Amino acid sequence: MAALVATEAAASPDPAEAAETAEAAELSRVLSRMLPGLEADSKLGRRRALEALQRTLEAARPEAPDGDPAAAAAAFQGPWARLLLPRLLRCLADPAEGCRALAVHLLDLGLRRAARPRDALPRLLPALAARLAGPEPARRPPPEVCEELRLALVQLLHRAIRLSGAALAPHLDDAVRVLRCTLLDPFAAVRRESCECAAGLARATPDHFHMQSESLIGPLMQSISHQHWKVRVAVIEATGTVIQFGSGKSVDDVLPHFAQRLFDDVPQVRQAVARVVGGWLLHLRDRYSFLHRLIPLLLSSLDDEIPEIACGAAGLWEQVGLRWQMENEEDLKDKLDFAGPPPAHHPSPGSRPGLGCRELVFRNLSKILPAICHDITDWVVATRVKSAQLLAVLLLHAEGHITQHLEPILRTLLHACADEEKAVVRSCTRSAELIGTFVSPEVFLKLILSMLRKSPSPSGLLVFASVIRGCPREALRPHVKVIAVELAHAHICQGSENRLYGERLLQCVQAVVSVSREDCRGAGVPLMEVLVTVLALWGPAGLGAKVQEALAELAAVESVDGSQDLFRAHVGALLERLAASHRDWTGHSTGFLQFDVVLAHSGPALGEALPQLVPILRSCLQPARDPPMRLKLFSTLSGLLLGAWETVDSQGQFHGYLDTLIKDIFVPNLQWHAGRTAAAIRTAAVSCLWALVSSGVLSDEQIQEVQEMLMPQILTTLEEDSQMTRLISCRIINVFLKTSDGVIDPDKFIKIYPELLKRLDDVSNEVRLAATTSLVTWLERVGNEAGKCYYQSNIQHLYRELLVYLDDPESAIQDAVLEALKAGSVLFPDLLVREMEAVLHKHRSPTHCEQLLQHLQGLPPAP
Repeated sequence: MAALVATEAAASPDPAEAAETAEAAELSRVLSRMLPGLEADSKLGRRRALEALQRTLEAARPEAPDGDPAAAAAAFQGPWARLLLPRLLRCLADPAEGCRALAVHLLDLGLRRAARPRDALPRLLPALAARLAGPEPARRPPPEVCEELRLALVQLLHRAIRLSGAALAPHLDDAVRVLRCTLLDPFAAVRRESCECAAGLARATPDHFHMQSESLIGPLMQSISHQHWKVRVAVIEATGTVIQFGSGKSVDDVLPHFAQRLFDDVPQVRQAVARVVGGWLLHLRDRYSFLHRLIPLLLSSLDDEIPEIACGAAGLWEQVGLRWQMENEEDLKDKLDFAGPPPAHHPSPGSRPGLGCRELVFRNLSKILPAICHDITDWVVATRVKSAQLLAVLLLHAEGHITQHLEPILRTLLHACADEEKAVVRSCTRSAELIGTFVSPEVFLKLILSMLRKSPSPSGLLVFASVIRGCPREALRPHVKVIAVELAHAHICQGSENRLYGERLLQCVQAVVSVSREDCRGAGVPLMEVLVTVLALWGPAGLGAKVQEALAELAAVESVDGSQDLFRAHVGALLERLAASHRDWTGHSTGFLQFDVVLAHSGPALGEALPQLVPILRSCLQPARDPPMRLKLFSTLSGLLLGAWETVDSQGQFHGYLDTLIKDIFVPNLQWHAGRTAAAIRTAAVSCLWALVSSGVLSDEQIQEVQEMLMPQILTTLEEDSQMTRLISCRIINVFLKTSDGVIDPDKFIKIYPELLKRLDDVSNEVRLAATTSLVTWLERVGNEAGKCYYQSNIQHLYRELLVYLDDPESAIQDAVLEALKAGSVLFPDLLVREMEAVLHKHRSPTHCEQLLQHLQGLPPAP
């Protein structure tokens, strides 16, 4: 009975299968009527046949009786594979572009509706390869000349890959051959679609793709610099997937191209690089072999100018560190179990990199550093900037492990800090600060000071200043004096005349003061010596204001009120150091320039340092010493003497050194010597003497002492070629005469007025007026003399000469001479009247003579 039932069941077909077969048969009959048109000789006929097929397939969608889509697809599979597919593939080579386009569209439609699209692969893939790759893709363009159709064919390939999955493995060769050609297609859209297709192929055939993946790397890398940024992004993402599912051997070939894309102007491209490299560090099978190559690429994105890219890279890097930490938990067990807080001096303790990130950098630092040290001196600016930024990121992760690589790092920073690009220098100073933060001063001082001793340079000083700035105060405290003394040594302090060198040297001092604060009190003298040197050598070049700021900072930490008090505290030690070399100074000697700065800025402190100051002045102002130095020193000394109450005589002790000043300084330098240089020095000496006698610091008795020693020399300087010298000499004589009080020897006194009288013929009216003023004083001094009759013949001669100048062409001279004659008329008025009457008829105008006569008539009669 059972056998009978089974026989009946087999004899009666399933209703669904019967309906499916009927639908397929109906579709086959419809298609059979249309397919012959595809073989028509005319292009129009073939096109009409294809359009009819399109309308039929899009309008008549076979449906199973029960509405099952799978059954409908199964009903379509037979007619599609048996009738439609072969003929449509032949249409791909149709001469008419429109027919080829319709064929591609119908093939895409068929793949989507077929139950088993993978069954089409043995015919479809060779046909696509024939149209897109050709027999020799490296030499000939693809047979398909229409770029829109090439794009449609690649999209058809992509569709086949998505629908077929792993079934594509036997046809991998054809698919790769197509992609190798289309990845280099002139049409940008074709390249982008090919990149997506390559990534899809890698995902679809993970077990076989690694055998073919390397052949795609070459075309991908040729497209990675395409002018369209969307193509570049697609290439980068496709490369990531191809290598992820392919062979890791290609990583070394790809990374140089990825590194170049980090400099891309388009943010999306840089973001794609960070995303792909981060994915490799997380998921690439052989990633441990490439850590030292991949880590720099991801860390370089942490300093990207676009915050979104930097944040994304930071998130990926954190994931990489956590994953590596989990995978190596046994090795890190002690560090995980006994993890301490961040170092107290960490620059950013709140955002300290995780343990996994720090360990990754530390363990690969020895492999990464040589490349960075090379690239940081590259001729391309962008490469140098990126390398400098990366170095700072690595040092932040390495922390105390920097020590074992310190020498090459410092050598690299020494070169990089001389870069003309500010961004490079800025990142390198940041790296140097991190060295100061994480490395013990005993270690970095030994290396840095050795480099500076061997070859001091602005870049070396900048590195030193940055390291000090990053060093914790507690760690630096025992070494402050050593640093200050080293900076004050001549080979560093006077290492160059370059302004930049002085600026960097000043930064070193500022770093020591700002970090050490009160700890640098014991190093005040060498620090002051450095600041004085900077002010002496580079103050005129524009560093004066910065040095004053540094002096104010040093004064604040030493608890003194301003820079003058700071000089007061150290002027003795500074002069003592300078005195050791003053015998060898010239006008360009650094020691002399330092001495000049000390004189100009010490103020009242000079009054306390006279025992050390005066011997140096006496030695440096001897006639045998360098003339430019003497000129400069006389100029500085003049300024000091003009304000003597607030400088050299602040303690009231200057008079004790007056004799030395006159005999050993003024007398030798006022002696006449041939030459313009000697004349210039005499002018400087006369100016300095005028500052002394006009400052008010000397009493009348002291001025008389000066007059007794210097009057002959001053009378000589009245004949100097320099108008300034003659003018100042007249004024000095006037002061001498006003304070003489009859103590001048009559024979010497008589010799004064002829010299002054000669100056009335001077080419300068200013000198003539000054000489006239001095003659007035001389006449007044004669009036105070008890034996004025002794001078009668001289007075008569003076009257006679002055009356000549009373008719001078210059009215100012006439007025001055008139006043002189009025002042001298009280001596011998009758004599003056006789002399005037003798010359009155010779004057061009009798006005001034008449005024003088009126004055004489008003005088009381002579006794």
